[in-house]
Amino acid sequence: MSLDASNKSMTVDAAYEAVAPDDFPAMMDVDRYNKRSTAFDKIISATHDHFWDPLDAKYIDFNDKWNLDKDLLMPMDFNLELQSAVSDKLDEGQKIYLVNESVRWTMSSILHGEQGALALSASLCHILKDPGAQEYAANQTREEARHVTGFAKYIQARWGKPTACGLVLEQLLTEIVATPLAWKKLVGMQMIVEGLAMGTFAKFYSETHDPLMKQLMQFVMTDEAFHHKFGKIWADRTVPNLPEAERDMIEDWALEVFMTLLRNSTGPEQKKVIYEKVGLDWRWVQSALLEAMTDKKLRSVMQDGTSVFRVLIKTLLKAGIITKRTSAQYAAYVDMEELHDEGDRMIGDDIAEQGIRNLLAINGAGGEAAIYAMGNHQAAE
Repeated sequence: MSLDASNKSMTVDAAYEAVAPDDFPAMMDVDRYNKRSTAFDKIISATHDHFWDPLDAKYIDFNDKWNLDKDLLMPMDFNLELQSAVSDKLDEGQKIYLVNESVRWTMSSILHGEQGALALSASLCHILKDPGAQEYAANQTREEARHVTGFAKYIQARWGKPTACGLVLEQLLTEIVATPLAWKKLVGMQMIVEGLAMGTFAKFYSETHDPLMKQLMQFVMTDEAFHHKFGKIWADRTVPNLPEAERDMIEDWALEVFMTLLRNSTGPEQKKVIYEKVGLDWRWVQSALLEAMTDKKLRSVMQDGTSVFRVLIKTLLKAGIITKRTSAQYAAYVDMEELHDEGDRMIGDDIAEQGIRNLLAINGAGGEAAIYAMGNHQAAE
């Protein structure tokens, strides 16, 4: 099957029709220009409601200082390591170092993820045939670019430079950016990576001690809520109408990615430089984590409404990408019946909505006229 045919086989809605990345002549088809879907018009125009500029101090001032040696960026329990035997081997200063350096590692992962989202959104402009979907992808590309700037400036302000990307995340980002398959880009980025991102941002926003981080997270979430919506529209229009074999392929790939990310979320080997600074061998840390993070303990952590992976599982469930075929494997970590009974709203929606009000006030629009990405497609249809 050709790449173009592979894209078309997953297309059951014209708004998401895709062509091969090198098929530019398809973009000059004279009939294409008059076949613009209206599905994305409102979320495209609403981009003005959540405009912000990381280089303008009226939005966010990266000159705000922080003492990394004395002040925790996140609470101690942010670190799974400090919920294990690791805690017994460290003094207070070392614990602060471990927490703050772990935040640096996570922030660096976010930065690399945003770079991946920028590249992926740009790649969608090459393959999405519908002019409206293409314009939306171009808008998202611009927004992801400001996220790269924002997180790069935050990391520079706190630590100077980011850490290298972890191997597992690097492999996932490379796969979904490089793939010519539209469905894998949309599920991989708009569902999985954006789902992880919204959970991570909500946790940082809710728990950080750093006002600068809190403000950055909220502004980024005002954009990410719309990015997540783009993927949700695709899922609602596509997944229920796919042939069983194609739907199963999406579900199986999503589960594989989820399990890979879950198993590698703490990344002891990837963080070995941090452990060495406090006199710990990463292999010992790994064994301490395995002893402490029993299935019961891990399930307890993930049952928290702000759990990053709980948010991701809910994203996939509400998109129809988790069915009875795979539900039991996710149920090992969260209460699937509870997720089934919850509405579509995510933990970060309220944060994003308030952020849009704040931006409307800064931008001179008052704060009451926002078009939100959340809630029953009102912003998309």
